[in-house]
Amino acid sequence: MSEKPKFAVFGGGSWATAIVKMLCENLDEVCWYMRSKQAVDFIKKHGHNPNYLSSVEFNLKQLKLSNDINETVSCADYLIFVIPSAFLHQELEKLNVTLEDKIVFSAIKGIVPETSLIVGDHFNTYYKVPFNNIGVISGPCHAEEVALERLSYLTIASADAEKAKRLAAELSSEYIKCNISDDVLGTEYAAMLKNIYAVAAGIAHGLGYGDNFQSVLMSNAIREMKKYVKKVHKMKRDINDSAYLGDLLVTGYSIFSRNRLFGTMIGKGYTVKSAQMELSQIAEGYYATKSAYKLNQQKGKKKAKTPIIDAVYEILYENKDPKKTFKKLTDKLD
Repeated sequence: MSEKPKFAVFGGGSWATAIVKMLCENLDEVCWYMRSKQAVDFIKKHGHNPNYLSSVEFNLKQLKLSNDINETVSCADYLIFVIPSAFLHQELEKLNVTLEDKIVFSAIKGIVPETSLIVGDHFNTYYKVPFNNIGVISGPCHAEEVALERLSYLTIASADAEKAKRLAAELSSEYIKCNISDDVLGTEYAAMLKNIYAVAAGIAHGLGYGDNFQSVLMSNAIREMKKYVKKVHKMKRDINDSAYLGDLLVTGYSIFSRNRLFGTMIGKGYTVKSAQMELSQIAEGYYATKSAYKLNQQKGKKKAKTPIIDAVYEILYENKDPKKTFKKLTDKLD
């Protein structure tokens, strides 16, 4: 690896755009892969993403844009994947270059549906990326506030502290502060679960529940998250840290939360399909709900108690009535 490693971002959405913006604060060149050639051509001509965070203006001299995933992989040492988990598998199938010598960080909040693996495990199992070269970028942080340069915090998790510190240094700025963690699996699972709880918060809002109930829902959600994460990866962690509780709160309450908005639509009577069409963006919580529910059920008698995840699953995948399902859920919370 060269003395000054190069960085690449994969994805064309708001979070990918925000991460490119952060890197551009510190680097002379950032490689950026977007699937859409039209989007790449638009940015090259106009200097901003046509579809997401369009207020962010880029210095084109800093960007090495491409819609060829192999070209972008070859361009860099640190690869930051921000492709929605539902589409990651089909994008990676385009690869004909190896990832074995790359350092891979995931900013994806979900499980790969085709393999039922969290993103880090997927890269290790199918692309032979050593666990020591895999990391996670998590919040609490919304892309929209990065675009506005409002003070935000990130958690960079890696088994190799030096790699985490290196990435943190390139993402940090006057409006971005980074914390380092060694809980790679825990932060990745938490990032997935908080989207499910945000969907639940949205459903409650759509049904007309108020702030009093929302506070109970969120306090139960963090305890449920703790039980779930402990089952999949037992280690010493403080679930009240920003990477867990903070990320949960901002996703559950923020007006920028796609998952909360998706849940609100469901609570107001939209079908899943109509809510997805109107949202026009990916609500990771929809896919995460099925994955988290199925993984927990596979543990049989050793599964974690997850009444909130179960309720969201019943509504989204079993077509249960949201009003009746949440009425039953209220009796299971405290």
